[in-house]
Amino acid sequence: MSIQGLSHDARERLRAVGLRVTAPRLAVLDWLSAHPHATADQVAAGVRERLDSVSTQAIYDVLHACARANLVRRIEPAGHPARFERRTGDNHHHLVCRNCHRTEDVDCVVGFAPCLEPANELGFVVDEAEVIFWGLCPDCTTASADHHD
Repeated sequence: MSIQGLSHDARERLRAVGLRVTAPRLAVLDWLSAHPHATADQVAAGVRERLDSVSTQAIYDVLHACARANLVRRIEPAGHPARFERRTGDNHHHLVCRNCHRTEDVDCVVGFAPCLEPANELGFVVDEAEVIFWGLCPDCTTASADHHD
């Protein structure tokens, strides 16, 4: 796929944060738009379907540059590889299935950002909370119930 075939939105976002517009950056941002919560390896595989050849290191470099520029959010569920998504800046949280690792967004449901207030901030000015809810997704819950019948 040519650089021209990739998203105008991604192009504008890269320019707005002062990053050069390159085919790997555009491909990563476009692919993540359709595949949120992807690991770097998943992003690399998806981007390689669009671009003939791009190194794994190039994908990591793009993800890190985009995370630093707040174009991509990196989440790190305990015991799992980092995941990346395009949804940034809104202080949402995540649901992670313990069985299949499906990851879904969940909006802040109580109070105002940062949603939770620690009992003692220890002098910190808290501006964000990162919460991961763990459990079983509907498919795994159904499979588990079927297995026990």
